[in-house]
Amino acid sequence: MRASGILLPIASLPSKYGIGSFSKSAYNFIDILKKAGQKYWQILPIGPTGYGDSPYQSFSTFAGNPYFIDLDALVEEGLLTEKECTEYDFGSDSRYIDYEKIYLSRFRILRKAYDRSNISQNVKFLAFQKKNEFWLEDYALYMAIKDYFHEISWTEWEEDINLHKKSAMDSYRRELKNDIGFYEFLQYLFTKQWNSLKDYAHVNGIKIIGDIPIYVAFDSADTWSHPELFQLDAGQNPLAVAGCPPDGFSATGQLWGNPLYLWEKHKATNYDWWISRIEYCFNLYDVLRVDHFKGFDEYYSIPFGDDTAENGHWRKGPGYEFFENIDSRFKEVDIIAEDLGYVTDSVRELLKKTGYPGMKILEFAFDSREESDYLPHNYNKNCVVYTGTHDNDTILGWISAINEEDRAFALAYVNKEKVSEDISWDFIRLAQQSVANLCIIPIQDYLGLGSEARINIPSTLGNNWKWRMLEEDVTEELLTKIKKMTTLYGR
Repeated sequence: MRASGILLPIASLPSKYGIGSFSKSAYNFIDILKKAGQKYWQILPIGPTGYGDSPYQSFSTFAGNPYFIDLDALVEEGLLTEKECTEYDFGSDSRYIDYEKIYLSRFRILRKAYDRSNISQNVKFLAFQKKNEFWLEDYALYMAIKDYFHEISWTEWEEDINLHKKSAMDSYRRELKNDIGFYEFLQYLFTKQWNSLKDYAHVNGIKIIGDIPIYVAFDSADTWSHPELFQLDAGQNPLAVAGCPPDGFSATGQLWGNPLYLWEKHKATNYDWWISRIEYCFNLYDVLRVDHFKGFDEYYSIPFGDDTAENGHWRKGPGYEFFENIDSRFKEVDIIAEDLGYVTDSVRELLKKTGYPGMKILEFAFDSREESDYLPHNYNKNCVVYTGTHDNDTILGWISAINEEDRAFALAYVNKEKVSEDISWDFIRLAQQSVANLCIIPIQDYLGLGSEARINIPSTLGNNWKWRMLEEDVTEELLTKIKKMTTLYGR
């Protein structure tokens, strides 16, 4: 069935507390989607972020980001006062997130709510603890110890706790009991508020597309609590790390730094850890975008300690057996494969075997030197078309930056003579009218914004994941225009 949706990260929602959250603005955005005739809301990973603020480098693959907890809901519950919420400095620019100020303020205000909650006597909280103990205990302990050691990586902790010795684990659990409770409380709030928002989406006919990063962060509860699942040496340091080889976008490649999986170990356990991960994701989302699908066919292995990705090499991943295992464990899975980047015949074959829809990015289509799979006349129905993703520039920024030959090709394809202020709509139309079953447009392209609204520039640090939408950005006129085009092309 043909459908369309909008890509907007939770962090990019409007909010009076410096970063998007599960607040009234999130519910308003679902209303926006409904009015615009959309059926999907695509978000980015919603785990707790660390250094660099990337949602793809999270402290846990299971935990939720405490920044997204709605403070106004805690005021309504009597755990905070409005005055207390406004006393903190969450940043003064409503268009861009100030992560340093969010970090210094959000946990302090949430700690006040925890101290007043008497949460250990809450029956629903106790049920939440029990249901999620397979990851929650390790995560809360990890975060409490990380605070205790002033945020340093777990590999720099004292050896006894680094290596999970029982005596050390018991000792830290006793000493940090209150801090552990705080982190469990945050996860309870996150889950309760997220489930409420998701229920509201479903009532309004909106499905959520979530994102599962292929890798976990090295400095994470996942790597610390399950080192046997990763390619680590006896000192718990990575033998090799993840990334991408040099290409036309980066002369030295991309050095992500994530630990690589010990796939033989995962296979021996019938991929139990992965199955738990995917099952948890399907509790959070309706549709799952599997990041870096190529890595399940082949993954790029870079020697640990290298400054660039130039000396890496390809190694064989788990292949189709991995997805067979998923299919055998679940009755039905709604998965989108992020099959971007250097796509080989073996990746195409793997995608074909799984039957999952792949991704088509219009910004990748207009290389005047060669025919491209991303050009709409080459699509089949079983795909998801985007103008761009969180890693791309906006359409307006992109069309202004590409070389003259490619720009001429792109303009000719959409029957335009020159770049106009509303050029984004020509490419939105191209995506909407394509045969792709699903069409997802970043909100920035509907708003006609330039490079200042870009979410992420891969392989850079310091200025990513910050852009936010403002309440006044979305007008009734815009919603009418979106719905008209959506209806026109049967989505």
